[in-house]
Amino acid sequence: MKTLSIDVRRAEPHDARAISETHRLAWQHTYAGIIPHRALTQMIERRGESWWRKATRGPATLLVLDVAGTVAGYATLGLNRARALPQEGEIYELYLRPEYQGIGLGRMLFGEARRLLKSLGCNGLVVWCLEENETAGRFYRHHGGVDFCEGMESFDHRQLKKIGFIWS
Repeated sequence: MKTLSIDVRRAEPHDARAISETHRLAWQHTYAGIIPHRALTQMIERRGESWWRKATRGPATLLVLDVAGTVAGYATLGLNRARALPQEGEIYELYLRPEYQGIGLGRMLFGEARRLLKSLGCNGLVVWCLEENETAGRFYRHHGGVDFCEGMESFDHRQLKKIGFIWS
């Protein structure tokens, strides 16, 4: 009988290539048809292996979801960047490779990110997602997020609405 190991851990510099690939696959799957193609391609290309290697040492915390030695997802988190909101923590990104979606691993990664922010003393949490990313919106609502505020993001001259979900 084999045992499958699933772990959420802090990313290390040696994870950079796998995180870069996970980022590319997840963003192509998530944002194709939402973010204009040229803008999406440029955003993905900017975050290559060296960018992610630096991110493992940056100010934001970078977690990886490790499934039997494969980086199946990642989350970045830290202090809330929207000073007008009282929530102290923010999950900046949470993405899984498409083949790992829909089986509970996102819930696991999200839960660990929330626990880490709480352990760092952050009261409350905010997560932003594009309104057209209906899958993410459903995920955050299902996990207790309240649609609290809106903003706009510009992608290659196209304005897209984003929703801020909060947890107290």
